Amino acid sequence: MKNVFSTKRLCRAGVIAALYVAITYAFMPFAFGPFQIRPAEALCILPLFFPEAVPALWVGCMLSNFASPYFVYDVLIGSLATLFAAFGTYLVGRFFKKNLVKLLLGGLFPVLFNALLIPLIIVFLCGGLSGQASVFTAYAFYVGSFLLTETVWVYGLGTPLYFLTQKLDEGFTR
Repeated sequence: MKNVFSTKRLCRAGVIAALYVAITYAFMPFAFGPFQIRPAEALCILPLFFPEAVPALWVGCMLSNFASPYFVYDVLIGSLATLFAAFGTYLVGRFFKKNLVKLLLGGLFPVLFNALLIPLIIVFLCGGLSGQASVFTAYAFYVGSFLLTETVWVYGLGTPLYFLTQKLDEGFTR
């Protein structure tokens, strides 16, 4: 039986969580809000390769969200969205073997979970309605903006990260 809690996996999880926090904090003024500049979301591709990336992304997101203007809700709900998305991505990595299929399906989870759940925090729990916009209009605006920004980070930066990680992983297993 494989050692689930090996030193290598624990260290890798710590690095992933720390990278998520550091990258998010580096873009702090723009990491929260309707158009999130959060390149750390590219790391959401890593559960396709490493199961330890699932809890690492959850912890990294939770720690990052302590700086969120939606503090309590974002720490709890936003982090859970990342946890569920990372687990879905991990499952795709386990059941699909073709690179393109893994990448396309695995990236859908962080894009959709964040695009559908984070606007709930902003619009419904924190009253992020702008002007006289209806609740549906505000929610639809935030869903659209999150679909756009998450797609950019998860696929735009995540795709090169996917192929680099794959190349490195192949090099270590030879």
